[in-house]
Amino acid sequence: MISLFKVFMHESVGEATSKTLMSGYITQGEKVEKLEEELRKIFEHPYIVTLNSGTSGLTLALRLIKDRLGLCGDDEVLTSPLTCMATNEPILTNGLRIKWVDVEKGGCNICLEDLERKLGEKTKVVLFVHWGGYPVDLDRLDDILEKHRKKYGFKPLVIEDCAHAFLSEYNGEKIGRSGNYCVFSTQAIKHFTTGDGGLLFCPTEEEYERARLLRWFGIDREKRNYKGKDFRLESDVKDWGYKFHMNDINATIGLCNLPHIQRIVDKCRENAKYLTEHFKDGRVLHPLKDGDQTKSSYWLFSVWVEDKEAYIQNMKERGIMVSQVHQRNDTHTCFSEYRPELPNLDEVEKHLVCIPCGWWIKKEELKEFCS
Repeated sequence: MISLFKVFMHESVGEATSKTLMSGYITQGEKVEKLEEELRKIFEHPYIVTLNSGTSGLTLALRLIKDRLGLCGDDEVLTSPLTCMATNEPILTNGLRIKWVDVEKGGCNICLEDLERKLGEKTKVVLFVHWGGYPVDLDRLDDILEKHRKKYGFKPLVIEDCAHAFLSEYNGEKIGRSGNYCVFSTQAIKHFTTGDGGLLFCPTEEEYERARLLRWFGIDREKRNYKGKDFRLESDVKDWGYKFHMNDINATIGLCNLPHIQRIVDKCRENAKYLTEHFKDGRVLHPLKDGDQTKSSYWLFSVWVEDKEAYIQNMKERGIMVSQVHQRNDTHTCFSEYRPELPNLDEVEKHLVCIPCGWWIKKEELKEFCS
């Protein structure tokens, strides 16, 4: 079976993690600090916080915004349901209300026309995923939110779920550098994996420093020496937090894999280019657009097929794994209070299939996908 996903582990991971495991220090330490340093170089972003999952990153981002704006249970987060559950469950965790936004017509990213229609006085946050690595139009979104500022006197804050979008680009800048709260997943099957983990890109130094505290119970790890008497006892915790920190084992895996990430993404883009040019059995939803403002990392290659059930069965019989990948969130019981009408998504879901385009796919296999 040709897999839709595959875990990338560089051959150096085994020896390096063994050394970390036997070092006597395996929780958050020097390896975590080193990984954050390397990520800051790649993204040219000073405020990157490593975490134990992307879900933790979204939960923490919403907590930071909630506290910053003084949000309450009546305040709304506008979000797309076509994504992993991890995108939207943190909204419930933070006690905020969901307002679902449709997907773009014939596509998978959040529909900005529908978002503009649904903005209101209670809208405080906009949350969305860059589906498959294909960037949302951030300039147009900003224009829409500026209109909201003029109408209501404030501008909703934005959280970008970048779980699919490691090294994706918008207007020549890597996704993550927009000045919004940006959250990446480094879970097993992502382009860049630490085994499991996540990254939170904070918009300001103040938010960055607070996120570093909250990821570890609110304890300042550099000031653990209670009244100068006991090095194990923390000083007063002013702001309760979480156990969201990354550990040195995961960071070691990340440090071994990170030097190879550009090669991995380049191969995904090369495969996507071939599929875009040769795919015959349906319509490519997010084709490569050389010279355009967007540059996907192609964690997913999404296509539109007429008979979805028959197509999936046919590919299965040919030994090719395909899938919609994410069930729409709005149909789950835990979100039933917010169930909407989303005509674009209703139509897209009838036809959406993702086919393999990862770094492990060979040229002859790509030809098979297109036949």
